[in-house]
Amino acid sequence: MTPPPDAPAVLCRTSTVDQTRLLAGAVARLAEDGDLLVLVGDLGAGKTAFTQGFAAALGVEVPVTSPTFTLANRYRGRLVVNHLDVYRLSDRAEARDLAIPELLEQGVTLIEWGERILPALPSDRLDVKITFGDGDDDRLIEIRAVGDRWCGCLAELREALGPWAGAQRVFR
Repeated sequence: MTPPPDAPAVLCRTSTVDQTRLLAGAVARLAEDGDLLVLVGDLGAGKTAFTQGFAAALGVEVPVTSPTFTLANRYRGRLVVNHLDVYRLSDRAEARDLAIPELLEQGVTLIEWGERILPALPSDRLDVKITFGDGDDDRLIEIRAVGDRWCGCLAELREALGPWAGAQRVFR
């Protein structure tokens, strides 16, 4: 994923899956109808765990699972949560078939492997890149505001992420 170089980012660190879920919940408290989050990370990095924490913070009470084979799941909470996994899509035409603009009309949409269809997505979004840290459950989470919506609430986002923010960029 190549966000604009000037897009503001917050770099965070978690050391447990529960912390990753709590961090996602902090982001979810700022969510509004129509928001888009693009989740990027290697297999097993924590994209679904992030979505679980996000959905739980919005009052979703049913289990949130990866939609790898169904492509999309929808959950009801304070806001509708649309959860997509586009790993298996091979081109932009297939992305158009997902009717993403229509999904964005109701609720918040989180797209795992979203970098695969980035040209088909709106430019107003929150990019969430999750990478492995040194320990088994350590994660570096880079959250980047792209577009007016998330850049407009960047101060609130930084405050919400405060407990996890300030990580040093470490590459494995």
